[in-house]
Amino acid sequence: MYTIRGAITVDKNEPEAILEAVKELINQIIENNDLKKESIISFIFSTTDDLDTIYPGQGVREMGFTKTSIMCLQEMDVKDSLKKCVRVMVMVNKDRVKEDIKHIYLREAADLRKDLNYLAEE
Repeated sequence: MYTIRGAITVDKNEPEAILEAVKELINQIIENNDLKKESIISFIFSTTDDLDTIYPGQGVREMGFTKTSIMCLQEMDVKDSLKKCVRVMVMVNKDRVKEDIKHIYLREAADLRKDLNYLAEE
């Protein structure tokens, strides 16, 4: 069992923008880590306090994860931190060496964890 981290920013605090960003992020995590839907145990999402029009978990529900545990939380409000950001931790039931996990940070969130961001290495 292991976890995959990721984050993405959203232009507007609107349900459509948040859901589109969540789906983009999760699709990238699934594709880059060669995951199967049944190997995903759960999603934990957090959003900055300026994203409050929809739960980000609704995006993965719309992707067909109807039997997967999903939790949505509000990110701690840290002075001068990145705004309009959705973060996720995906728990996966599969064996993998930590060095082979591909964490995904997109859009303005790409600067959050350059040390972990798989796409920044390409």
